[in-house]
Amino acid sequence: MAAPEIADLSDDERQIVAVVHDWVEDSVRPGARRTEQSGAYPGEMIDAMKRLGVFGLVIGEDHGGSGVSTACYALVTEELARGWMSLAGAVGSHSVVARLIARFGTRAQQRAWLPRMATGEVRAAMALTEPSGGSDLQAIRTRATPSADGYRIDGAKTWITNARAAGITAVLCKTDPQASPPSRGISIMLATPGPGFTISRDLPKLGYKGVESCELSFDGYRCGADALLGDQEGMGFGQMMDGLELGRIQVAARAVGVARAALEDSLRYAQQRETFGKPIWQHQAVGHRIADMATEVDAARLLTTRAATALDTGRRSDLEAGMAKLFASEMCLRVTAEAIKVHGGYGYSTEFDIERYYRDAPLMAVGEGTNDIQRAVIIRQLVGRTPR
Repeated sequence: MAAPEIADLSDDERQIVAVVHDWVEDSVRPGARRTEQSGAYPGEMIDAMKRLGVFGLVIGEDHGGSGVSTACYALVTEELARGWMSLAGAVGSHSVVARLIARFGTRAQQRAWLPRMATGEVRAAMALTEPSGGSDLQAIRTRATPSADGYRIDGAKTWITNARAAGITAVLCKTDPQASPPSRGISIMLATPGPGFTISRDLPKLGYKGVESCELSFDGYRCGADALLGDQEGMGFGQMMDGLELGRIQVAARAVGVARAALEDSLRYAQQRETFGKPIWQHQAVGHRIADMATEVDAARLLTTRAATALDTGRRSDLEAGMAKLFASEMCLRVTAEAIKVHGGYGYSTEFDIERYYRDAPLMAVGEGTNDIQRAVIIRQLVGRTPR
């Protein structure tokens, strides 16, 4: 079942969404459960996504990408997550790093990285979270110390998606630990694999299988001066906050995709399964449950595409992105839980996809800033935009 066309897309963008939808239907959904349960890396699916141009969606045509609207990117993300949320995760941090380089990188950095990122030849990761703290990014301890030939990086990061597959990692670092406020002492370093940069282990997870989430260690890792994103230290916190607006929209779209998959499976099952002489959707308890699920999925998609449109205006959209991420992720938790109830015992079985949706859903409530952080962002923005 295709998503309703609620975004103002060009004909080319509609075609992109349709092509990804068909690929997910034909090549992802039939094998996602088997691949996930085997613990295998979805290499063939990732290669297909490269051929489809998914890794270049947010990169401009001048650097070999598609340069689609954020709404189109969100709807493509929804389709990927509908098939298997991990595939959407493989694109998420990559796209944020692409946005960071496109908006804040030097021309040399843009020429060096964006064309290869657009094809998926180079994939990207971003390293923010540290073992000693998650949401308080201003308190990071990873340090980038200037040296004669560039910088030395020391520190640790955790929960880094795409860590092993990444050819470039955007690392949030302290370049001035004495800065006040601390955000003024933070920079982003574009790190490539090399001595002193170690992926220490893969983290075991409830869901979100297939793609890796790792711990990183930087111990005397050296990079050139050109690894600093842009040409000025101390700009990294603001740069990353800008990038995370896209990241939060992408996470919201993932949540819509997973919830939509749970809804579609539930609607199909409720028409096939009969009890007391009729399909179970005709029992009010089941029919009303599915009606609520469908309403919430559509509401979350509307919030997500509204946030995407706001981002494309060039203004701050952290209010809209925060609302979309908050509502969509909480909605996904509810809808996947309701889908288990619709399926009864089958919803609890690993022979059905419902239990996978249920395990994948919590990631969206904590990824790209926990939902409590989203609430803090939303109230600050509401107060700031409301005259006293």
